[in-house]
Amino acid sequence: MEVTINADMIIKTASVLTALGVLGSIVIWGFKFVARIKQQEKELAAIRREQTLICYGISACLKGLKEQGCNGPVTDALDKLEKHLNLAAHEDE
Repeated sequence: MEVTINADMIIKTASVLTALGVLGSIVIWGFKFVARIKQQEKELAAIRREQTLICYGISACLKGLKEQGCNGPVTDALDKLEKHLNLAAHEDE
């Protein structure tokens, strides 16, 4: 069996290798994209938990101020914060 190498064979081989390389890089990009999205979702969940904790802390501070007799902006802020927390709790369902 005799194999002859000519320009056509080299061009076809190079085009097949290039196509395989492009397909491989697309697959790798897809895996990296999905991994990045999953990581961002984990980070966002941690940020949401932290913000919820901060909101409850601020709520406790505002309630303490209200019990000491502070009115006006304290009452308004506490009402708005409680309304926001209630709406946010129902959106998660």
